[in-house]
Amino acid sequence: MLIDAHAHLDDEAFDGDRESVMKKIREKGMIVINAGSNIETSKFSVELSQKHDFIYACVGIHPHEAAKAGQNYLETLKQLAEYERVLAIGEIGLDYHYDFCDREIQKKVFAEQLELAKELGLPVVVHDREAHRDTLEILQKSGVKKGLMHCYSASLEMAEEFMKIGFYFSFGGTITFKNASRPKQAASKLPLDKILLETDCPYLSPEPRRGKRNDPTEIETIASALAKLRGVSIEEIERATASNVRNLFGRLTLTGGRNR
Repeated sequence: MLIDAHAHLDDEAFDGDRESVMKKIREKGMIVINAGSNIETSKFSVELSQKHDFIYACVGIHPHEAAKAGQNYLETLKQLAEYERVLAIGEIGLDYHYDFCDREIQKKVFAEQLELAKELGLPVVVHDREAHRDTLEILQKSGVKKGLMHCYSASLEMAEEFMKIGFYFSFGGTITFKNASRPKQAASKLPLDKILLETDCPYLSPEPRRGKRNDPTEIETIASALAKLRGVSIEEIERATASNVRNLFGRLTLTGGRNR
C-alpha cells in the first residue's frame, strides 16, 4: 500500500474539485495523512478524517502561523488530538527562509507544541527550513522521542543527530528535481527503515509536472524515483515505507471506519 505521509488537502487549491481528488485517492487504494497548519486547517483535517476512512490527520501550528496561534490554541489542539484518527502534533517547527514570523515566537510555539505532544504521548511532524541547528537543539531539549522530519532538506550528518532522538524522514517531489542534490543524497543513503513518502500537496509536484498542482496520487511517481535512487524495486519501497508509517504513527491501521 502506498501512503502519502504529508498532504494538505485542506488547501484552497482543492476547493473546486476536492471530492474528485478524494475519489481518485480511494480508487488508488491509498492512505493519506493530512497535516494542519493552524487551528482552522487542523479542524478541517480532522473533519476530512471523519468523512473519509482513508484519511488520517495531524493537528498543529505551522511556524508561519505561530504569531496568530491565539491564547488558547494548546487547549484546542489537545481537544482535537482526542480523535482517534489524529496521529500526531504537526505541522510544527521553524522556518528561517521566509521569516514570516519572528524567530523567537516560532521557537516558543514550537517548544510549547512539543511539550503538548509529550504530554499526549503522540509523535510530531516537523517543518524545518533553513533552521536545522535550532530545530535540532529544541527537539533535543524537549524530550520528544518520536517524530517525522517532513520534506527533509538537511545533511546526512544532521540526519544522524535526528535519528538519535528517534526521528524518521519523508521525501517528496524534490527527489525528482534535477538540482536537488541534498535531498537525493539523503534519500539514497539513509536507512530504508527510516524513510517515508510524501507529496506535501498541493506543493512540490514531481517532474515532469513541476509547477502544477500536486495531489496524493503523485506518490507513485515519488516512490518510483526513490526506488531508482536506491536501486531497488518499487514493491520494496512500497512495503518498507508502509511499514515505517505504521511504526511511527501507532494509531494508524489499514482498516477504515469512523471514530468517535
